[in-house]
Amino acid sequence: MWMVRLALSRPYTFIVMALVILAGGILTIFTMAVDIFPEVNIPVVGVVWSYSGMSAEEMNQRVLNVNQRVYTTTVNNIEHLESRAIKGVGIIKVFFQPGTDPDAGVAQLTAITATLIRGLPQGIGPR
Repeated sequence: MWMVRLALSRPYTFIVMALVILAGGILTIFTMAVDIFPEVNIPVVGVVWSYSGMSAEEMNQRVLNVNQRVYTTTVNNIEHLESRAIKGVGIIKVFFQPGTDPDAGVAQLTAITATLIRGLPQGIGPR
């Protein structure tokens, strides 16, 4: 009740306060960042292996584990690896250190994958 009495006794104070809040809101709207999706530069490269008919467990043991071991020892600036095996398909995500050129990583992964393909089951291939 005291606030209503104060507002009625000093109407110009509340009008000025409302205009300051309105101006602050308009100023905030125009100075706020517009982009909803910020630019995120995480260098990630995916390697997909396909071999129809191979079980997920066998894909993980015979293809993904072998490739991950070789990738960690031969490819530069790897932060971590993630892999997933589905029936007939194996996916390896190679996360590089921030600031790393992913094109150089792709070149290294391509070279290593070309040498590894000889030791894998016949008919398997990366995509």
